[in-house]
Amino acid sequence: MRLANFLTTACLVTAAFAGAINTANAAQCGNTSAGFASWVDEFKAEAAGNGISPGVLNSAFANVTYSPATIRADRGQKSFKLSFEQFMQKRGGNAIISRGKGMKKNNAALFSKIEQRYGVPAGPLLAIWGMETGFGGFLGNEHTLSAVATLAYDCRRSDYFTDQLYAALQLVANNSLSTSARGAAHGEIGQTQFLPRNVVKFGVDGDGDRRIDLVHSKADALASTANFLRGNGWQAGAGYQPGEPNFGALTQWNAATVYQKAIAHIGARIDGE
Repeated sequence: MRLANFLTTACLVTAAFAGAINTANAAQCGNTSAGFASWVDEFKAEAAGNGISPGVLNSAFANVTYSPATIRADRGQKSFKLSFEQFMQKRGGNAIISRGKGMKKNNAALFSKIEQRYGVPAGPLLAIWGMETGFGGFLGNEHTLSAVATLAYDCRRSDYFTDQLYAALQLVANNSLSTSARGAAHGEIGQTQFLPRNVVKFGVDGDGDRRIDLVHSKADALASTANFLRGNGWQAGAGYQPGEPNFGALTQWNAATVYQKAIAHIGARIDGE
């Protein structure tokens, strides 16, 4: 999976994607695999009516199938119901802190550059990076377009993931997302696990090679994560613990309270607070 040749200027949406999406005749959602094939046909007709080219649609959906693994993951996020102490133990919080301190030291120039540009220190970025993929060690093995399409079809959060699917189609149209790409169970992409819409909105070139590759470039992934936080209200120099100004930006990364607190705690330990 590569997000190659996705220049910063290419974040500007093409006319086909810039217009308001018409969902008046939205494809009918479902809660089992039985209706998925019909939904795909209905969605493709809807998307074509919204200006998505047949070539993009046919290419994007050529290998899309209903993903039971994605549904199981979506229904089984039990760790978010744990206590803070249980969550830290289950997710290896102390190991992330220990390794994160070394990663901060070994990548000091990169984190300094990111903080100067976006106002976000190393700690929370390393906490997210470590929590999401073990610092890039495992990015997931689910077919990205199948995962996003499955959740767009599923009635639980159909509207939210339909928007993610349109964003994924934009990335396919820009040659920024391979139709064979694999990642996390909800369609997240890259070393810090960006959903497609966040790639479109916040993806940036962090290593200066004039492309955005959240999979293979840690600089791109970390700079994009900092850009996400800044775009969600991060204030340079302010604190990010619960009750402090920047904690609100962390809450936009993940809706689970225990996850938010863990990121704030891990980040502070890495930053030496």
